[in-house]
Amino acid sequence: MISDTTYPFQLPPLPYSYDALEPYIDTKTMRIHHDKHFKTYVDNLNLALKPYPEYHSWTLEELLIQLNQLPEPLRTAVRNNGGGVYNHDLYFDFMAPAGQAPLKEVTDLFGGEESWKSQMKTAGLGQFGSGFAWLVSDSFGGLSITALPNQDNPLTQGLYPILPLDVWEHAYYLKYQNLRGDYIDSWFHIINWDAVEKRLNGA
Repeated sequence: MISDTTYPFQLPPLPYSYDALEPYIDTKTMRIHHDKHFKTYVDNLNLALKPYPEYHSWTLEELLIQLNQLPEPLRTAVRNNGGGVYNHDLYFDFMAPAGQAPLKEVTDLFGGEESWKSQMKTAGLGQFGSGFAWLVSDSFGGLSITALPNQDNPLTQGLYPILPLDVWEHAYYLKYQNLRGDYIDSWFHIINWDAVEKRLNGA
């Protein structure tokens, strides 16, 4: 994961082919989202960190956890671009070609699969403007669902990110236009539940 690496950060390759998530996410969106948007966050994060060699040995996770210790304007740049790098890395890694069954130990905590989906969808639809809906863990291992604006990351709030749902328009607009709810319904088919389980075990 890019979260464990340090400056200069590198754009990780997409962990599957660009068309692997069809028909739920189209090939053109995947190319633009990964190769353009994600890369821009990586480039801008490196540009912001370049004049601050004292932070070149910090991992991305350390930068986000200790965000308030960073000087301005580096703090804002890391919040926006570092968050963008971390969030997108997790987002792409935690999708996979359709076929995996939901993780019952997660969905049962929220009242079953349909209830969990409803709560995630409500968080995604309720995020005004751009942002992410998140399945997160607290320091005691308790799971909850939250939404954060823009590229804000749960790490800065003392929460551990488990599963991100990107609801920025560039994640879905080419295929779904303004129908964010339809995009979210499709996203449920391509969650990488194996990755979720591994992350939960390491939380």
